[in-house]
Amino acid sequence: MAWVGRGLVVAAGLLLGVTACVAPEDDPAGEGTDARPAAQSATAEPPAEPVEACQEPVPGFGVTVDADGEPLPARESASAEAPDPAADPRAILGPSTAIVDQTVTPVADGVTPALPVTVHSCDGETVVVEDASRILAVDLYGTLAEIVFSLGLGDHVVGRDASTGFPQAAGLPLVTPGGHDLNAEAVLGLDPTVVLTDASVGPPEVQQQLRDAGIPVIFFDDARDLDRIPGQIRAVAGALGVPEAGEQLVERTSGEIAGALALAPAGADPLRIAFLYTRGGMVQLLAGPGSGADAMIRAIGAVDVGTDIGLDRPFTQITSEALIEAAPDVIIMMTKGLESIGGVDGMLRLPGVAQTPAGEKLRVVDMADSVLLSFGPRTGRTIEALAHAVYQP
Repeated sequence: MAWVGRGLVVAAGLLLGVTACVAPEDDPAGEGTDARPAAQSATAEPPAEPVEACQEPVPGFGVTVDADGEPLPARESASAEAPDPAADPRAILGPSTAIVDQTVTPVADGVTPALPVTVHSCDGETVVVEDASRILAVDLYGTLAEIVFSLGLGDHVVGRDASTGFPQAAGLPLVTPGGHDLNAEAVLGLDPTVVLTDASVGPPEVQQQLRDAGIPVIFFDDARDLDRIPGQIRAVAGALGVPEAGEQLVERTSGEIAGALALAPAGADPLRIAFLYTRGGMVQLLAGPGSGADAMIRAIGAVDVGTDIGLDRPFTQITSEALIEAAPDVIIMMTKGLESIGGVDGMLRLPGVAQTPAGEKLRVVDMADSVLLSFGPRTGRTIEALAHAVYQP
């Protein structure tokens, strides 16, 4: 697949959860306490086995289960106040915004990498990381940088991509000035000692140029969903020589997701929700299975209408017939995507939207692009904010 036209290809696939790690030459989307664990020992032994950058998903990650492995009833493990079950979400009128605290909180302070580490990169290469003092973590979602900061290595990060929008990274130099295309000169100018990336950014020639310059470049899984969160965290932590901090972060993230999942209202009549991905008049897509949006919709106890009407791809061009058949009660969009079509008025001009229950009641929920589908350490907060915006704005 050529790099030409990457913007549309990304929007339709890689942006929001096309699975598989792709070789760049072939590829042309309540911490609970202030106390933090002690830092890892600087004398810890490097792992005997190579770290796998592509790790297996953990089915049901974050779902609280009982002793028999059965899911606990809704809200039993919730740490946040659940939406009022007596309220009728279909009676809500008008738009709302899901607001997430975008601060990234490290799981530990003073973490010291135990290096060198040998890594099996997702593109099939074997990479040795000997120095993590100057880290560059770049992908389409900002997930990799979020993990690095959450592990306690934020002070080692020297640059950022356009999707890394949390406050601690705001002052870092931007290496994707063209949206999500890496600038080789900008990266080389930062003199990184290791680059963490995936196939969702490029062009691949730039990543190869970095390798040719002697920089260790590690490709991670570019798919994004709930079940891949622990593997992604463990892979990044292992590659940077801080596996213990990785396990602490997996545990914290699992607990936050469990509490957020428990906010989903119980009942036999779940809301029907559509996720629309737009970028002006050129990109207008309805999400379906494997988009990443379907996982977020299920997480708040609703039905993803794209999957329900039988779409067989993560994203499909919006048509009046499909959207009217889907009959969503609520539409979810990225904030910049909604702005790109002129807000709620522009949304009503999309094919079929005005003829849906969501369009008739102007029920659109927007959320910041950098958090909605990143599927990283802040996902529990994201699910919680989305649930409140949908059920009790």
